[in-house]
Amino acid sequence: MSDSFSIDGINIQWLGHASFKIKTNEKVIYIDPYILKDAEKADLILITHDHYDHCDAEKIRMIKKENTKIFAPESCSGKIPEGFEPVGQNDTKVLDGIKIQTIPSYNIGKSFHPKGRGVGFVIEINEKKIYHAGDTDKIPEMKSLSDIDVALLPVGGTYTMNAQEAAEAAKAIKPKIAIPMHWGSIVGSRKDAEDFAELLKDSGIDVKILG
Repeated sequence: MSDSFSIDGINIQWLGHASFKIKTNEKVIYIDPYILKDAEKADLILITHDHYDHCDAEKIRMIKKENTKIFAPESCSGKIPEGFEPVGQNDTKVLDGIKIQTIPSYNIGKSFHPKGRGVGFVIEINEKKIYHAGDTDKIPEMKSLSDIDVALLPVGGTYTMNAQEAAEAAKAIKPKIAIPMHWGSIVGSRKDAEDFAELLKDSGIDVKILG
């Protein structure tokens, strides 16, 4: 089974856990590069929150070049090498035609990820929207998302949504494609990803399990 797929010239590669590399002909974008499969240099690095398995200074140094842009919440202050541009809960940034919007990302009923500390990202490239939810539960803010082409959703439970909750979130977001993440390393297993896919089999959402 492949660890990547392409949509309209955009390649989305799951590196493991919540780590992704997104490539176009012009740009290399990493999200939460805790796991790397190579050290291809980044044009843009997006960090969802300050936990070690998402904000890893050593891995960031490995892929950072002189003009790499890094967007991360203020909670990452002091953990990212050579500085970064902080983003808030509902920010919009534009980098060379790529639009990056933040959305809150937090737990409800558990204390691992307090509201206001982390973010999810909506990345708009070539009129395609890719949503990386970060470490989150199903939250009301997800209902504000629209026209999402690809949703990267945590399914491993404990610290984030489990498969059932993630399936409910996917039905609320209504992406064309959903990719389960946050499994197979630290927490969660392939079964969680498979359960997520099974729960969405009649939803009209195309689930792709990568890796």
